[in-house]
Parts: sequence; structure tokens; C-alpha cells
Amino acid sequence: MPQSLPHLTPTGTAHMVSISTKPSTHRTAIAVGEVRFSNPAPLSLIKSNSLKKGDVLAVSRIAGIMAAKRCPDLIPLCHPITISHVGIELDLLEPKEVMEDARFGGVKIEARVECTGATGVEMEALTSVMGAALTVVDMCKAVDKGMRVENVRVVLKEGGRSGVWKEEGWKGISEGGVIE
Repeated sequence: MPQSLPHLTPTGTAHMVSISTKPSTHRTAIAVGEVRFSNPAPLSLIKSNSLKKGDVLAVSRIAGIMAAKRCPDLIPLCHPITISHVGIELDLLEPKEVMEDARFGGVKIEARVECTGATGVEMEALTSVMGAALTVVDMCKAVDKGMRVENVRVVLKEGGRSGVWKEEGWKGISEGGVIE
């Protein structure tokens, strides 16, 4: 593992890391996050598809895909890469009375981004989750001013020199994984 930040020169100035000598490999990153509601209205309205702005989960899924594709426009030192796949899963988080911060439920978000290239797609996966999460917030803000975007992180990275890394104990939404 590097002992310095790769985007800094020895003198401490920021620069874009050269990937010109790195081999192209298949790379995958999965990021997750959630939007927690502060009252019961958003969950109820999403379930009944009754929000004035439309189908929250469908629009958020498209927003997540679009966000991944725009990552280098938002993060200054990210390389523009050719993304071969973006998959977004959104699942409703049911209320849990025993957990103060989950008593009104929310939306779980999982983004999988893939490419074949010389650099990874972790930033694209994280940007995808944030694009989807912010869209949930935008579509529900009229009925919940206190929503929180939480627990956004990379949980899986595959490809490149460092190989596979997976957050210990993580299971995907499709595997019945839950965000606590």
C-alpha cells in the first residue's frame, strides 16, 4: 500500500496521476449508501408512487447512471474513462422502531460500475450512489426537510494491481444484504 498520496507531487502540489504505463484490466467497484427519512411521509408516498415529481426509485436509478458517467466533470483529478456498465439497485429501508435513526425508514442504494482500462472505477461508483441519493432527497424534500444521506462507501473493488478488496461482512442488496 502506498505511503503517500498519489495525487501530490514531492513538493505537495496536486496533479493528475499518469496511468500511461498501467495495463488495461477489467475493473469493478461497488459503492453503497442510504437516505434516511425523518418522518413517515416519504416512505409511504414512494410505496404508493404518489409523489408529485413521479417514481422516485426509477428517476433515482437513472440519475445514478448519469452521475457515474459525469464523474470526471465533478472530481477534478479523475480520469475520463470508458465505462462499460453501471447498475443501480435501490431498495426501501423499512422503519425500525428499535433504531432511533431508522425509525422512519429510507432508501438503500447500491451502484456497480465496470470498465476495462488502466484505472479503477471507485470514484464513479461513489458518484453514482451520491447522484441517486441526491435525487431521492430532491424528489422527497417537499415532505421531509430532515432527510440524511449516510454510510456512503466503497464495499468492493476488483481489478488492477491490487486485485480484489471487499468490505468484511458486506452482502449486496441482491444477496439479502441490509444496511444497518
